[in-house]
Amino acid sequence: MKQQLKLPANSPMLDKDFIYGVATASFQIEGGIEHRLPCIWDTFCATPGKIADHSNGAVACNHYQLWQQDIDLIESLGVDAYRLSISWPRLIDEDGELRREGANYYVNLLKRLQQKGIKAFVTLYHWDLPQYLEDQGGWLNRDTAYQFERYATQVAQLFGTLVHSYATLNEPFCSAYLGYEAGIHAPGKTGQANGRKAAHHLLLAHGLALQALQQHAPHAMNGIVLNFTPCYSASEDPKDQEATAFADGYHNDWYLRPIMEGKYPDVIEQLDASCRPDILEGDMATIAQPLDFLGVNFYTRAIYRADEQQPFVQLPPPQPLTDIGWEIYPSALTDLLVGMNKTYTLPPIYITENGAAIDDQVNAGKVADSRRIDYYQRHLNAVNDAMVQGVNVNGYFAWSLMDNFEWAEGYSKRFGIVYVDYSSQTRTLKDSAIAYRQLITTRY
Repeated sequence: MKQQLKLPANSPMLDKDFIYGVATASFQIEGGIEHRLPCIWDTFCATPGKIADHSNGAVACNHYQLWQQDIDLIESLGVDAYRLSISWPRLIDEDGELRREGANYYVNLLKRLQQKGIKAFVTLYHWDLPQYLEDQGGWLNRDTAYQFERYATQVAQLFGTLVHSYATLNEPFCSAYLGYEAGIHAPGKTGQANGRKAAHHLLLAHGLALQALQQHAPHAMNGIVLNFTPCYSASEDPKDQEATAFADGYHNDWYLRPIMEGKYPDVIEQLDASCRPDILEGDMATIAQPLDFLGVNFYTRAIYRADEQQPFVQLPPPQPLTDIGWEIYPSALTDLLVGMNKTYTLPPIYITENGAAIDDQVNAGKVADSRRIDYYQRHLNAVNDAMVQGVNVNGYFAWSLMDNFEWAEGYSKRFGIVYVDYSSQTRTLKDSAIAYRQLITTRY
C-alpha cells in the first residue's frame, strides 16, 4: 500500500474551505524564450559559471506549448488553486505597452483554469525582471518601482475577474540579497549597499503595486509572498543569541516589519550609513499598505553563532538534509507562524510554498518518493500545530507542481510532485502527487 498523507480527524486543514494548491513560476517552467523579451535570468544563465549544470530557461518544461495538458494535470490532482507567476517580459514591451501574444497566452490559460473551477493565485514578479530595465539599473533604480506599478495596473485591467488572488512579489529577500548583495542569483551584483537599496525599491514597488491592485482588482485577494528561514542560536551564549537576532532582523524581519509596521527593524541602525537605503518621505507609508493576505514560503531553518569579524556566522546544517542540502526541521514552521502571530496583527496566512528536493528516479513508470511524502507529512502537521495555537492559516501550496529549472542549480534538483523527463517532456505523477490528491479528497 502506498504511503498516505494524514491529518488528525479534527484538523482545521480538513475543512472543505481550507485551500490546497500547487505552485510554479514562469521562468522555471514556461520556456518559449522566442516569444518574450530577454530577462535577467537569460543573461545570468549565459554567464559562465553561474548555473550548476550550465543550463538555461529557454525550453524548461515547455509549459508555454504544453499549458493545456498541464492544466488537465493540475485538475487531476483535485486541488482548489494553482499559484503561477506572470512573466513581465512576456507581457510588456520595452515601450511599456502590452504584448498581444503574451496577453492572449495568459488570458487563455486563466480562462481554462476558471472553466475548471481552479482558483488562480497570480504572482506579478517571480524574479524575471526584463533585461532592458536591468540595463537602466534594475532594482537599484528607484524608477523600476514605478514601472512595476504600471505593470501591475496593466495586468489587473487585462485579467479582470479571472484572478482570485494577486501577490505583488515572490520572496523579495531572494531578489535583493541573493541577486544584488551576494551575487548568487541574477543579476549577480554584490555589495551590502546594493542589497539594501534593491530591497527598499522592491518593497516600494510592492506598496505601489498593492495600491494599484486595490484600485483595479478590488475583487481579488491582494498581498505579498515572503520567504522565511527561522533563525536559531547555536548556544545559550548571549553573544550567539545576539548574533542570531541580528541575522533574523537582516534576513527575515527586514521584509516583514516595513510591510506590517512601516519601519525597518533596529538592525538598520547598526549598518554603516553608506549601506542604508535612501528612504524618501512617504515611502514607508506606501510600503505598509494593508494586506488581504500574507504568503509564507518555508523550507528550512538556519543556525547562527557570533563572530568577531562579522555580525553573524551561519553554521552548516545538521542532518537530515534534502537533496539541495537543507535541513529538514518542521517544528521551525510552527515556531515561525506562532511567533509572527504573537508579534504582529497578521492578515490571513497562506503557505504559498513548501516542499523538498529529492533525488528522484523513475522505475517501471513510477516514482516512489517516500522521503518527500514524509517531508510533506511532517510539515502539514507543523501547520496544523500552528493553527491549533491560533494562527489563521487558510491554505497550503505544494512546491512544486513539477520538476523545473531550479535557478542557480539548473535542472539538477527536483522539487516536483510530478516528474519531468526533460528530453521527452513526459510528465509522471510521483507517489507524493498521488498521496496529496488522496489527502485533498478526504476533506469534509
